[in-house]
Amino acid sequence: MAISSTPQDLPDSAINSLFNAEDVALVLIDHQPQMIFGARSADPQSLVNNVTALAKMAKVFNLPTVLTSIAADTFAGPLIPEITRALPDIKVIDRSHINAWQDGALRSAVEATGRRRLLIAGLWTEVCLTFPALSATEAGYEVFAVIDASAGSSTAAHDAAIIRMTQKGVIPVSTASVLSELQRDWARADTYDAVNDIVADHMGAWGQGVNYVRAGFAKK
Repeated sequence: MAISSTPQDLPDSAINSLFNAEDVALVLIDHQPQMIFGARSADPQSLVNNVTALAKMAKVFNLPTVLTSIAADTFAGPLIPEITRALPDIKVIDRSHINAWQDGALRSAVEATGRRRLLIAGLWTEVCLTFPALSATEAGYEVFAVIDASAGSSTAAHDAAIIRMTQKGVIPVSTASVLSELQRDWARADTYDAVNDIVADHMGAWGQGVNYVRAGFAKK
């Protein structure tokens, strides 16, 4: 009689097209008041919501994270507090270079993560996201641009920047897809509750679904 065997699940590392919490770092660029004032391709509250969710994901999944601002004391203001509250132990690198990748301290911080895959979000899309995303790609990194945690000075500028980046190999992703790609398996109990807290707080209809299920099961 033949002995049946249970099909084996694939580990995250067996699927190279997807990043995971062990091989990716997060870089958040110029989420500052002046940049948000000029962002026109996204609702400001949605933008803040999404980048806050990314910062919280970095905490939950222990992602090496680099935070940077530009001319914080003279023009653009500090990085928004929603990010720094979520990641209070990470020093913000303030710089003068428009292309963050030209800043030696930022490149050194990225190199220190030891990761060759980068999640990047920035304001504005056409400048502060596109320039370092292209530069990091040129330097041999695999770059995932978090499009809905970024915004352009116009919808046309945002869309054109995405086209420009993808033509050079940058991969566009969303905040929700990043969360799913990091969690990967709902049986992972160590991050399950924290992930669902992020979903409930920041993922709109998905979050309301979590609240609905939690309320229903709480009554049982």
